[in-house]
Amino acid sequence: MSEFNKSPGLVLLPAVDVADGKAVRLTQGKAGTETNHGDPVDAAADWISQGAEWIHLVDLDAAFGRGSNLGVIKKVIRQAKGVNVEVSGGIRDDESLETALESGAKRINLGTAALENPEWAANVIAQYGDAIAVGLDVRGTTLAARGWTQDGGDLWQVMDRLEEAGCARYVVTDVTKDGTLRGPNVDLLRQVMDRTSRPVIASGGISSLDDIAELRALVPLGLEGAIVGRALYSGAFTLAEALDVASD
Repeated sequence: MSEFNKSPGLVLLPAVDVADGKAVRLTQGKAGTETNHGDPVDAAADWISQGAEWIHLVDLDAAFGRGSNLGVIKKVIRQAKGVNVEVSGGIRDDESLETALESGAKRINLGTAALENPEWAANVIAQYGDAIAVGLDVRGTTLAARGWTQDGGDLWQVMDRLEEAGCARYVVTDVTKDGTLRGPNVDLLRQVMDRTSRPVIASGGISSLDDIAELRALVPLGLEGAIVGRALYSGAFTLAEALDVASD
């Protein structure tokens, strides 16, 4: 048996992005590009029925600082029995973090807060360990913050800081590819994995089963999972098909 076959499969996290109480998809994370996909609870239930073990749940209104979908987020988590939920969007202080953890989320994905308030982020990482991931949302090598509307500093400088703080996991998104179906930024993922021994989750651009297979091949290098959004919602492939490729 080859080393490749011995390595674990790629974990897939179907995305449920919530804005104004509805499941939506954005293009390149830009407000105003939403396509509506109905009830977030139904969207999550659909992915779970196809075999999802994780759901990536995002409160876009909280991320953009224009409101909150906390009630809907809690409802999705309650209905997702037996499935792990990773929550992201607008978690920038103790209150929002505790609310997210109390909702039943398995993991919290910090974004802007890890960039703007590094001391707080370091304390949170030390306190909660594996329950905290940090989202590295990137244009080139510049991080994007505040719902991807502002620059958040140099990727490598911030990563050095997070490594020193003991960050347990990174979620890496090429903002220019998110929602575009143009394929993942494999070069960026390789560069990040070269700089950390921590697991990395890919996000942005996945368009085909070939993309899933390409990411699956990176598992031995440290890629743990991939967030899949628009390709699933547009019917490019089913989650069951993707899980099949990801576990090969």
